[in-house]
Amino acid sequence: MVAEDTLEEVKKIFQAHLETKNLRKTPERFAILEEIYSKEGHFDVEALYVSMKDKNYRVSRATVYNTLDLLVDCDLVTKHQFGKNLAQFEKSYGFRQHDHLICTDCNKVHEFCDPRIQNIQNTVGQLLQFNVLHHSLILYGSCTKKNCENKLSA
Repeated sequence: MVAEDTLEEVKKIFQAHLETKNLRKTPERFAILEEIYSKEGHFDVEALYVSMKDKNYRVSRATVYNTLDLLVDCDLVTKHQFGKNLAQFEKSYGFRQHDHLICTDCNKVHEFCDPRIQNIQNTVGQLLQFNVLHHSLILYGSCTKKNCENKLSA
């Protein structure tokens, strides 16, 4: 769950983004934003849509897709394409940089943070005189037998 002050801040950022783009500030868009910021971890569009429907929000899949695009555009949500799987999303405002491990057997996503990666990014940027804005590191492999959802059901 996200702090109330963080939720208010992301609403302000989203509102400013919509105003800049001359787009309507609809209750559905803000309901989607709130739903995303109440979630933990990664989610896909269908899971978000079903979650909204289960809470009796009147939103279409198109509204969910379009709102996600807007939220990605203003850096409140990050979109990931892990291999051949469906796109996954996660909230990004106020969250630390992290990287991902993907199990190729069960598709489970594990997050990790190692400060050495940030050090490498900074060093490479300095050496090559390049302003690195952000990075993405995805490692693919297999969960250990006791943690893998596919190996547990086999």
